[in-house]
Amino acid sequence: MEKKEVFAKGLGFKKLFWLFMFGCLFGCVFEMVYHFINHGDWVSRQGVIYGPLNPVYGFGVVIITVFLAKIKNPWLIFIGGMLLGGGCEYICSLFQETFFGTVSWNYSNKFLNFHGRTSLFYMLVWGILAIAYIKLIYPLLVKLIEKIPVRIGNVLTVILGIFMVVNLSISMTACLRKEERNQGIPASNSFEVFLDKKYPDKRLDEIFENSKKVS
Repeated sequence: MEKKEVFAKGLGFKKLFWLFMFGCLFGCVFEMVYHFINHGDWVSRQGVIYGPLNPVYGFGVVIITVFLAKIKNPWLIFIGGMLLGGGCEYICSLFQETFFGTVSWNYSNKFLNFHGRTSLFYMLVWGILAIAYIKLIYPLLVKLIEKIPVRIGNVLTVILGIFMVVNLSISMTACLRKEERNQGIPASNSFEVFLDKKYPDKRLDEIFENSKKVS
């Protein structure tokens, strides 16, 4: 009897891509709800221009999955989640400040913070999320992903993959162009003119509400 083909079997690119998309969506919703609980209003926590997606969490989920998915000891998962999640947060903050001159979070007022990019408290949060993810959410997501019909899954992976590449690319170039505008650098080609018209400062500030200029 011929075995039924399973979509995204194992821990390959397709599985990791769908987990990345889950992390992006979860992170944006988590940040919005967390802000609402603490401040009582809804704000945008998107990390890209199009869609309620936060790639920091997406990359965090992928890294935690690759390094911790096969570990059984919850304490090792917790410690690994702290280090990997905090490290991902630190690197993403450093990348944003280096290339765009902005930061989306600053924990300088938190106990045991690391250059304001992460802190002991948020590393502990990453550790707790890692345990919940590896022990509860990850097994469920694997089952759901592998139930996707193979042909539909392959097509959706290509479509979503192209969407995210374009989304990330246009988000980064629009933010880089914003930094140039702030420095008084005029548009030098038709693409930069397009960016100035399509993604002016006001629109980007509304999307990336948490992004602050580094003095």
